[in-house]
Amino acid sequence: MNGIGSTLKTVWRIAAPYFRSEDKWAGCVLLASVIGIELATVAIDVLLNQWRNRFYNALQERSWDTFVSEIIYFTVIVTIFIAIAVYQLYLNQWLQIRWRKWMTSRYLGAWMTDAAHYRMQLQGDAADNPDQRITDDVKLFVDRTLTLGLGLLNSVVTLVSFVVILWGLSDAAPFHLFGKEIAIPGYLVWSALIYAAIGTWLTHVIGHPLVGLDYRQQQYEADFRFNLIRVRENSEQIALLHGEAAERQRLMDKFGQVVENWMGIMSRTKKITAFTASYSQASQIIPYILVAPAYFANRTQLGGMMQAASAFLSVQGALSFFVSAYRTLAEWQAVVARLDGFEQGIAAAKALADNSGSIRPVAAADGSAIALNDLLLTLPNGKPLVEASGFNLRSGERTLVTGPSGSGKSTLFRAIAGIWPFGKGTIAIPKGASLMILPQRPYFPVGSLASAITYPSKDETYSAAQLGEVLKLVGLPALIARLGEEGHWNRTLSLGEQQRLGIARALLHTPQYLFLDEATASLDEPSEALLYRLIVEKMPQTTIVSIGHRSTLEAFHQREVSLVRSGDRFTIGDKERPVAAT
Repeated sequence: MNGIGSTLKTVWRIAAPYFRSEDKWAGCVLLASVIGIELATVAIDVLLNQWRNRFYNALQERSWDTFVSEIIYFTVIVTIFIAIAVYQLYLNQWLQIRWRKWMTSRYLGAWMTDAAHYRMQLQGDAADNPDQRITDDVKLFVDRTLTLGLGLLNSVVTLVSFVVILWGLSDAAPFHLFGKEIAIPGYLVWSALIYAAIGTWLTHVIGHPLVGLDYRQQQYEADFRFNLIRVRENSEQIALLHGEAAERQRLMDKFGQVVENWMGIMSRTKKITAFTASYSQASQIIPYILVAPAYFANRTQLGGMMQAASAFLSVQGALSFFVSAYRTLAEWQAVVARLDGFEQGIAAAKALADNSGSIRPVAAADGSAIALNDLLLTLPNGKPLVEASGFNLRSGERTLVTGPSGSGKSTLFRAIAGIWPFGKGTIAIPKGASLMILPQRPYFPVGSLASAITYPSKDETYSAAQLGEVLKLVGLPALIARLGEEGHWNRTLSLGEQQRLGIARALLHTPQYLFLDEATASLDEPSEALLYRLIVEKMPQTTIVSIGHRSTLEAFHQREVSLVRSGDRFTIGDKERPVAAT
């Protein structure tokens, strides 16, 4: 686990960009305001420390007028303190939400740009559960960074302010031992320093395993939540297979990791709480033990003893910042490590796409065809998969791609789409050409049916009449009345209906190149034939490339491409077909 120095460098790298962003002025003003209020609270603490001397002396001397004036003074100071404390919390929360909004937007932008989210999965997704990192970890990072940063600032300023006071009080209430006065300049300061140093060291010895435990706890919690979501998303398949018992056991195994790690946190927290509670309680009495002999020797008044005790506790508290905040520090360090891992995962995905030794997209020379030149697709482990050199997808032509399962047909589509980075060679695509790939199970965002059909375009891109027309064409007229209905369409519609909606999406967007990856495989042959005729009729200028295993698809394509095994890889062989009568 990273040391504190490395963690601070990482924190600076993660946090600093916000204060250089387009929101920097608002962020800096809010941060300066919060810091200013924090300094004001320290100043009030100093005033209250001086007040204790006067107040308790008034009690000792039974001075009613002084007592009343000090009560009024205390009321005014405390009223000011309450007012600025309220606004500090308000401004702190305002800064948190602005900072979190900016970081969330930044991480979403990096994660959802150029298929980085997909490439991170291809690399094994070392930055597991990105949903948690963008939600919980960003929130905790902002909150804990401000909390700890302001706490540290408070401790430093408090230390500087009260050390001077405590040093002077050490002379006013000199150290006594066995009735004898011993001259030790600033003995109260040195006592607080030694006490805090021992406490900090012991706290670290007892509590340092919490950093790793907190890191793993967040990981296990996210894994458990992710698997619960997967059960919900695949409830139909689980029910059909009567897999409830297996899923319940698998989920309880995941939750078992949560419980086991939590027990470790409980054990370690119990130890550190026992020590810090003892440390905190002992610190309340130590200053009185140190100053009481001078008081009973009439070397200081009651007010001086109370002021010294208060100043001692302030100095000791400032020096003991890491003791009191250790649990929060451990959690914060785990959050920083997770965000750092997420950033590294995004950077690695980008580097994978930019790697000069990988597949390179280029602009087609003649602008009329997609050309694969010296192309070799490999698996992530480097094993050869598909070799396609000198192969072209000519504009306006309909091509059927066949081959055994696992031969790399879908991977070839991914490479043409620009999201498969493993391999070498070039893929030349006409400049400005629009491509659409329809998989066997299309994706529909949760929302209105209209937004599901028009995705990734906005709803208003197409009129209700256009949407209704394509629904009729693909055989789903019953869905026209539900265009404004919100739903999870991947769950509520059958796979066949989803595939029809996928074709409707293609008809709306009319791309120049349409790749169908078994996009009609769940339909019966007559329905599939109807949709292919529809595509040919409504999209005559579109280049169609299909993956399919049914022989009936041959009638709708002018060319067949077959992936055949050649040694340790598959190669492309194709034959021309006469234009089919569709």
